[in-house]
Amino acid sequence: MVTTTAPCRTFLWQGACYKRGNDAVTTAKSLQRNMAREYRRQRRMRELPLHLMLIPGLALLIAFHYIPMFGIVMAFENFKPAKGFFGSKWVGWDNFVYMAKLPNMGSVLYNTVFIAVMKIIAGMVVPIFVALMLNEVGSKGFKRTVQTVVYFPHFLSWVILGGVLMDVLSPSTGIVNDVIRFFGGRPVYFLGDKAWFPYTMVITAVWKNFGYDTIVYLAALTNVDRNLYEAAAIDGATRLKQTWHVTLPGILPIVTLMGVLNLGNILNAGFDQIFNLYSPSVYSTGDIIDTFVYRLGLEQAQFSVSTAVGLFKSVVSIIMVSLANYLAGRFANYRVF
Repeated sequence: MVTTTAPCRTFLWQGACYKRGNDAVTTAKSLQRNMAREYRRQRRMRELPLHLMLIPGLALLIAFHYIPMFGIVMAFENFKPAKGFFGSKWVGWDNFVYMAKLPNMGSVLYNTVFIAVMKIIAGMVVPIFVALMLNEVGSKGFKRTVQTVVYFPHFLSWVILGGVLMDVLSPSTGIVNDVIRFFGGRPVYFLGDKAWFPYTMVITAVWKNFGYDTIVYLAALTNVDRNLYEAAAIDGATRLKQTWHVTLPGILPIVTLMGVLNLGNILNAGFDQIFNLYSPSVYSTGDIIDTFVYRLGLEQAQFSVSTAVGLFKSVVSIIMVSLANYLAGRFANYRVF
């Protein structure tokens, strides 16, 4: 006996026979569901390699940022390494009270805020100024050469730059003091004089990093509509007025973004830099929270107090970023998140 399959007298989709007539609406909805399901499957397969590329970064983020957060509990304990997290005595807020009563905590906090604020301000003004200057340069070769030269220090660690700066700023053999002596001045101990040390940290930090930020602002300048410059020129605007009324408003969102992100570093004055360049003679003006925590935690083994100081710094940073984001949305109509 031979069996035959009745032909589909309606329409086929992916091997399925759909009827017409009374169940047309049901059939259309089923077709839509199948098409949506197939689209989602194809999209997942297309995006799968991108998600797989995220795995190493997420693993590092979890391993070095989220898992160590469990150590915050040390800030509320009299932590003893031999007893561990669960065996150490719980002391609540005592470590924070002790931190506030430390005789040099006030100067450390002031030094941190003072150096960090100067770095934030100078670290935004200098790159914007250089980017605006390079934007006016017509020669692409000269522009690229300058970008490469100013960007190069960003790749060098403070361990390397620390040795270089110690030689360059040396009061006896440094080239900077040789120039000062040539013009009749007295040598300056930039890294040993407590009056000069904070400003030396700011200038050297800006010199190291402004090349990177300059490229960010140059990229933002490429998005400014050229037609606006032509319209401003027709109205008689000079290059200075075009910069003020066209260029700066055009890069304002990027400036706001960088400002919001930088305010999160209000208590981050640069541990790597200062640790490699400071000395006990400049503790009064150069000791910051990070170096203070390092000495408390690793040199004096006060793990609980150092964790409390670090937690205090993190909370303040979160508050400052949130406040900056709110103010950016309130007055500049721009939010990062």
